Amino acid sequence: MNIQSLKARITRKEIDTVLVVFPDVFGRLIGKRMTAHYFVDQALKSGTHGCNYLLTLNMEMEPLSGFKLANWEKGFGDFEIRPDLSTLRILPWQQGAAMVICDLHHHDGKLVEETPRSVLRRQLDALAAKSLVCKIASELEFFLFNNTYPAAFASNYHNLTPSSDYRIDYHTLQPARDEAIFRAMRNFMDAAEVPVESSKGEWGKGQHEVNFIYDEPLPVADRHMVFKQGAKEIADQNGKSLTFMSKFDAAEVGSSCHIHQSIWQKGKSLFWDPKKQQGSKYFRQFLGGLMKYSPELSYFYAPTINSYKRYQSASWAPTKMAWAYDNRTVGFRVVGEGNSFRVENRMPGADANPYLAFAAMIAAGLAGVKENLDCGELYEGNAYLDPKLPSLPKSLREAADLLDGSQFARKAFSDPVVNFYVHTARCEVEAFDNAVTDWERVRYFERI
Repeated sequence: MNIQSLKARITRKEIDTVLVVFPDVFGRLIGKRMTAHYFVDQALKSGTHGCNYLLTLNMEMEPLSGFKLANWEKGFGDFEIRPDLSTLRILPWQQGAAMVICDLHHHDGKLVEETPRSVLRRQLDALAAKSLVCKIASELEFFLFNNTYPAAFASNYHNLTPSSDYRIDYHTLQPARDEAIFRAMRNFMDAAEVPVESSKGEWGKGQHEVNFIYDEPLPVADRHMVFKQGAKEIADQNGKSLTFMSKFDAAEVGSSCHIHQSIWQKGKSLFWDPKKQQGSKYFRQFLGGLMKYSPELSYFYAPTINSYKRYQSASWAPTKMAWAYDNRTVGFRVVGEGNSFRVENRMPGADANPYLAFAAMIAAGLAGVKENLDCGELYEGNAYLDPKLPSLPKSLREAADLLDGSQFARKAFSDPVVNFYVHTARCEVEAFDNAVTDWERVRYFERI
């Protein structure tokens, strides 16, 4: 939706509210609701402001210490919040609402480089400097429950009822019970310029998947974010709840965010060699970079304590660094042919921040090309059972240490950005280390 369309809808009293938002480090849309007239008359030209502590919070909205970007010593001032008008869209599941996604700027006008959108923009600039375009798509899995969010909260998230009684991967019968919700998601998202390719039942009880249309990274990441918020709101409007936790239940499969990627130039994919009818040298170099540097960048694929619970053998989530054609036991699954030939990164979970995950994949792949790496021989067999293959990081603590020590990451993203996300990860680790869990109570309350 462009500004002219927005103004016409305001005049017709179809829109009266504009959500002015930006993605935070956890992949949430943060911001404020403005009256539509004020947005058009004021914020459209001058933007708005928001406290800079919004990038240095934990999930409980408590300011964390140790950040150079924002802290008590500096008084927690403001960032400028400037709308990116290419993201302006209606929100058909909210009455009279539109949304615009924004970038954060310092008072001197410079982008705040630590924000997820800025991290991705840096890598897109690196592509543009080489006249390259990345095409990317995400698949997003989640669990749907027959409990409302307030009821789930009141129960401390215990004994929730999945929306299906059994596993429903590719089923069409049982998911029809929730088709009112999924039809609304597909159609509302299409109206909100978040084109969805399909929805389907997934392997877990009450688990579903939505696939987004292939496009360039920034709009895909924006759409991914809009979908996550919109899906929760639509579920809530229907008396249900859903979660994008990477691993909601130890007895269930995890939820993934598989990312499909290829690099293009002048309208053709550089991943495909049309003469040899196979992956090109460029593809092998790019995949070589993904293979070499993804362990160091694993925080960008798996950013929470919970993320690493998903990496279990025979769980459909990878545990080893390997690549193969159409093999779901490896970290990088290669599929398609011609311009559809692509890499599927199976490491990210549904909790991944798409801006950071996309940026990590672009940076690692470009490094592979620059360094003339090769991806090595494709893997054949069950990667879960092969002890010779290198393992993925097993915890957020390990991922933070790998990122902290990565000279590649510091060169690709800058020291301030790496330090910012390392500290974010370590604050989360410290919070978990200090927590007393249900597992500990059950295990030790009586028997220790």
